[in-house]
Amino acid sequence: MSTKQDERLGTEPMGRLIISLALPSVAAQLINLLYNIVDRIYIGHIPGYGDMALTGVGVTLPIIMLISAFSAFVGMGGAPLASIELGKKDYEKAEKILGTGTVLLLCFAVTLTTVFLVAKTPVLYLFGATENTILYAEQYIGIYLLGTVFVQCSLGLNTFISAQGNAKIAMLSVLIGAVMNIVLDPILIFGFHLGVRGAALATICSQAVSAAWILRFLCSDKSVIRIRKEKLKLDAAVVGRIGALGISPFIMQSTESLVMITLNSGLKTYGGDLYVGSMSILNSVMQIVSVPLQGLNQGIQPIISYNYGAGNKDRVLKAFKLMLTICLTGTVIFCGTAILFPQIFSALFTDQEELAAVTNRVMPVYFLGMTIFGIQMSCQSTFIALGQAKVSLFIALLRKVFLLIPLAIVLPRFYGVTGVYYAEPIADTISVVTTAVLFAITLRKLLRNWKN
Repeated sequence: MSTKQDERLGTEPMGRLIISLALPSVAAQLINLLYNIVDRIYIGHIPGYGDMALTGVGVTLPIIMLISAFSAFVGMGGAPLASIELGKKDYEKAEKILGTGTVLLLCFAVTLTTVFLVAKTPVLYLFGATENTILYAEQYIGIYLLGTVFVQCSLGLNTFISAQGNAKIAMLSVLIGAVMNIVLDPILIFGFHLGVRGAALATICSQAVSAAWILRFLCSDKSVIRIRKEKLKLDAAVVGRIGALGISPFIMQSTESLVMITLNSGLKTYGGDLYVGSMSILNSVMQIVSVPLQGLNQGIQPIISYNYGAGNKDRVLKAFKLMLTICLTGTVIFCGTAILFPQIFSALFTDQEELAAVTNRVMPVYFLGMTIFGIQMSCQSTFIALGQAKVSLFIALLRKVFLLIPLAIVLPRFYGVTGVYYAEPIADTISVVTTAVLFAITLRKLLRNWKN
């Protein structure tokens, strides 16, 4: 088996290695962001009903986030474990993790598709839909759910390509689907007059192409670890290991769904459809801010995991420091821009004056705490890369479940609809400070016990 690709994680100069892995990963995440962002930009500009259509699609986001959370459970739980095993030169265990993860993703896809197709209407009303927006929400999610298996495979398995140091291949996996999505969106939405159904159809077709590309690579001899027929089974011990590490990113994404339900419910109660629409735009802008940095973290994670498995302490610390510096600089610059110039972002998604005015007013408040969120992003990613499941789980729960959701419920009772937006910066600030302290304590313990 050729090991040249994965061995560079432990030998190549750190700066050059991070550039070669992180840049393709960042590009892949930016490209992947286009799946949803391009949809919303086109939908928001549909003549006559773009604002209500955008709000309706925004209501479907909790379902989409939950589907992505299950792929993160396997991808972010299994890929670091596979990378650690590669660092130990145990290719048999690494392939066993990949095989178990593949079967787990397929099981999730079947279950999620069935459950949400049956219960989509009451679920959408629960998530903030109204009589004005339910039609668009049902049209979009009804088609999107048919492609759940493609979403699971494309998002969940691509991390196993990055885990072996093949960031460029991982980027191409996303690029192929994204280009197809960008081309199909205007054709199906406007050319064939399919509206939001066209946007959903473009997305699932694109995800299907990405999934096919990823499966083809992971089954070929170009991959350091391969999907092999004899490894395609649910091994209880491996599922347990994936679950222990994957539960943290799963909760991070699935609780995002719960957060959206809470926020949309509060906005609908205290404000109305216009404010629910503003949250759809805010979440899109937050993705523009966070997704490139998540790509950076995904590019650096294999370096940390591999060298942790190989016992290379200095390389782990150097990779983390670079990640922290870039992430914090990124959130300060990106969020500062959103705070100072909100109209730049709102204009991307709507030409409705009332919706733009509301969004411009609340965006500076909503993004205030995100300016320092690069600290939490880098610490959280490092916890996962080092296999620190328990502390990763606590941090994931802290920001959203223990802080953001209760604040989003309580604050509107005192400050009205604006209180919903206040919850985000307060939760972000407390969470970042707590994460930084826990990271310093945990890292000190690891360094004491680390083999030299």
